[in-house]
Amino acid sequence: MSDTVFMQKALELAARGRGRTSPNPMVGAVIVKRGKIIAEGYHRKAGTPHAEIVALKKAGPQAKGAVLYVNLEPCCHTEKKTPPCTRAIIKSGIKKVVAAMADPNPRVRGRGLKELRAAGIYTENAVMESEARKLNEVFIKYITRKEPFVFLKIAQTLDGKTATATGDSKWITGRKARRHVHKLRDEVDALLVGIGTVEKDNPSLDCRIKGGSNPYRVIVDSSLRIPLTAKVLAHKDGRTIIAATGRASQKKIDILLSRGVRVIVTVDSEGRVDLKSLMKELGRMDITSVMIEGGSSINASALSSGIVDKVLVFMAPRILGGVDSIPSIGGKSPLLIEHAVKLRKTNITTFGDDILLEAYPSF
Repeated sequence: MSDTVFMQKALELAARGRGRTSPNPMVGAVIVKRGKIIAEGYHRKAGTPHAEIVALKKAGPQAKGAVLYVNLEPCCHTEKKTPPCTRAIIKSGIKKVVAAMADPNPRVRGRGLKELRAAGIYTENAVMESEARKLNEVFIKYITRKEPFVFLKIAQTLDGKTATATGDSKWITGRKARRHVHKLRDEVDALLVGIGTVEKDNPSLDCRIKGGSNPYRVIVDSSLRIPLTAKVLAHKDGRTIIAATGRASQKKIDILLSRGVRVIVTVDSEGRVDLKSLMKELGRMDITSVMIEGGSSINASALSSGIVDKVLVFMAPRILGGVDSIPSIGGKSPLLIEHAVKLRKTNITTFGDDILLEAYPSF
């Protein structure tokens, strides 16, 4: 069997940890001897054993002389809760390590494979690298820039509308698409909306799938208009964050702080919440991914500020029409088509009658 077959298995194992390993990467490991898999493992959750350690424990003495396939270069640094995987690999007698990609973590970045080679272990890198990089695109951005990977999620009609002129928007997409959104909520570290969404819909911003976990909730609210009765403030887990500017009342800030809400004050040159600065602050909190689920205005601000890494557009087979209906992206139109935000690497899937387009903006 080829290296790609075993690496594909490692990638599939790694994906089982989606939504649970942050701020760590998703990693899967497969140990092969005489062409057969003898052990496998994956990183289940931050703070628990890494994939390589899980697989090596299952293999036991059989690991001697075997080949280890892993979708990310084994770690070699000690600045973490778990010991370096390279030491365990060397001790096990593994004869060869095949990695999909080098670890982008500055504390590793090739040193793990170098340490293995110095111990007499053959190494191979860049097997299914593009697939591995896509799987851990969130981790790659976070660990190299200390900023969260930002998803912009939009639900719209085919003509790009998110609501009628009266603000009615329930429901544009069907159940299957909406269930997938809650699955995405379970996988990201934080959700972000604007104050307009809170005032209009009064959302809880929680995850409603069995066994799911609630993400951080980030509300962009320049002057702290948020009602103290808002559902999003009812959570008692300390995971609600409000981004405001200097226009916010200190008295209201104090009230929110007493309720366990974190308030981040940051302002851009136009007197609005500085979204780039906000992302840096969230990164300092070890928040590795943010999904924006806001309205027309916050969507436009996110794109114009350049913080969006990936766009997720759910399109329902409906045509709303009307110059007074609400578009999915607000703000001002550019003067020329060539100034439009271009999307690349598009991928399309379906959920019932709805279409999901995933793509990466090129700023």
